[in-house]
Amino acid sequence: MEQSFYNEIKQILVSARNKVYQTANFAMVEAYWNIGKSIIEEQGGSEKAEYGTGLLKELSKQMTRDFGKGFTVANLKNMRQFYLTFPNGYALRSELSWTHYRLLMRVENDHAREFYMQEAVKSQWSTRQLERQINSFFMKDYYRVKIRNRLQRKFRLWSRRRNRKMLSVTHMCWDFLVWHRMMTFMKAIWSRH
Repeated sequence: MEQSFYNEIKQILVSARNKVYQTANFAMVEAYWNIGKSIIEEQGGSEKAEYGTGLLKELSKQMTRDFGKGFTVANLKNMRQFYLTFPNGYALRSELSWTHYRLLMRVENDHAREFYMQEAVKSQWSTRQLERQINSFFMKDYYRVKIRNRLQRKFRLWSRRRNRKMLSVTHMCWDFLVWHRMMTFMKAIWSRH
């Protein structure tokens, strides 16, 4: 059997496993979003409900009994916050895990959060990479470089335009000087005759 044939078969299975993992992972992300939505609705839609603490404790007990670990009060608060932070469920990205979203929820600025979410998807950042980028203020550096590059492009464009204008002025002056010299020469020749 050729190695290339085996590698092709291996790639098919690896790809299929990754799709299954991503699908299952996103199903859990959607479930956590829906749990957060249900909690908010049960609390009357309020971001800060007094009655919420007792509700979360009771819900945590029952869910831990029925589903095992992962449903602590703190995690239920995260699910609740997840819904509040990302109220549009259709905007959730299947490429990101629950851990990605938990990191994104810590970013207070909506614009910055959206930026990190798009970059994480586009650059396929792991959760560690995303956390590192958020902590290093990657977005500020990204925009600083982007603005600097944009200004450099504008300056180069302005410089080219200015050079073209200078070049055309130079050409006009040259043409005038050549024409003037020719006319002077022609007058000199005509005046001799």
